[in-house]
Amino acid sequence: MSYGTAGSLRSVTLDDVRGAQKMLSGVARATAMEGSRHLSQLVGTPVHLKCENLQRTGSFKLRGAYVRIAGLLPEERAAGVVAASAGNHAQGVALASSLLGVHATVFMPRGAPLPKISATREYGAEVRLHGQVVDETLAAAEEYAAETGAVFIHPFDHPDIIAGQGTVGLEILEQCPEVGTIVVGMGGGGLAAGIAVAVKALRPDVRIVGVQAEGAACYPPSLAAGRPVSVEHPATMADGIKVGRPGLVPFGIVDELVDEVRTVSEDQLSAALLLCLERAKLVVEPAGASPVAALLGGAGAFPGPVVAVLSGGNVDPVLLQRVLRHGMAAQGRYLAVRLRLTDRPGALATLLGVLSTVDANVLDVSHVRTDPRLGLTEAEVELHLETKGPTHCAEVGHALREAGYTVIG
Repeated sequence: MSYGTAGSLRSVTLDDVRGAQKMLSGVARATAMEGSRHLSQLVGTPVHLKCENLQRTGSFKLRGAYVRIAGLLPEERAAGVVAASAGNHAQGVALASSLLGVHATVFMPRGAPLPKISATREYGAEVRLHGQVVDETLAAAEEYAAETGAVFIHPFDHPDIIAGQGTVGLEILEQCPEVGTIVVGMGGGGLAAGIAVAVKALRPDVRIVGVQAEGAACYPPSLAAGRPVSVEHPATMADGIKVGRPGLVPFGIVDELVDEVRTVSEDQLSAALLLCLERAKLVVEPAGASPVAALLGGAGAFPGPVVAVLSGGNVDPVLLQRVLRHGMAAQGRYLAVRLRLTDRPGALATLLGVLSTVDANVLDVSHVRTDPRLGLTEAEVELHLETKGPTHCAEVGHALREAGYTVIG
């Protein structure tokens, strides 16, 4: 397998993907395909979830990493491999290397979540923490490769990586032969490119839709320019697709075969992650939830049946807690209110009694008596409430006003 020019489909072929599938037999799981009645009702067509969050190491990355490392020459294997990643690629390279008996060194940012660092070590890799952002980590890994002769394993910009990821597409066609649209998250583009190669060769009528986070959407300007261009300072909670520049090899394939690239907001990502957890009972990281976010934002826009690829589930528990709260707030299920009341015994209990009559769950109370803005007999209370949605929020506000309280924020 060899590199082609940007836009050349010969860089990765259906035969390459089929060869990768044989290579991955007994290594990568053929992950489950789960139907979602709730999403189907929202989107207006049958929706299925391809659960790569249940793959070994918690994401699709094992597929490409194993194919790439397995294809190395004996002398290359002897030199070891090196990678740079904040999480999923690191774990994929670590496990693949361990299975193949190859020494792996993985550079990770100093701020990488502890569970991802620990998992990468447990899979057998030597972990080196360097830099605060992935670009710095990537530079360190490339410098290490140049100094030691270790083979650098790129997360998306290599035909073997793309062929491995393309096996997800073959499984989708086996599990849902009638599929009309496949929606997949995109960072550098390796997964979307691989799926597109496999699916379009066998079912050219299937629509492939890539999804990027608004704050890290490098593909729309690149496709408009006809070449990979960089997005300065990409920013999104979805670190799995937080990439500032497309890979040259996947860009050529995406340009030819992916029908559309959509972007989603942070609020949509939060809501999608919450939906996956509540309705599908699946733990999915923000990048893995990006296809669901696109479906929520584009009901009726996807010919069905639709398959949404949940690309990973490696979410840091601290981030998960923040994202879930953000998602609930975006859905109107959190309400923060600030009001003043007379500072007398029982005043706070009376206020909480009003809230109990409308079934609002109080999460936090801040009671201030000493602010210079307050009158001599006043106190200010800030409440954080869990509600049942926007309609319930309105009911809470109405109940407070009816009881004589003035909400000031």
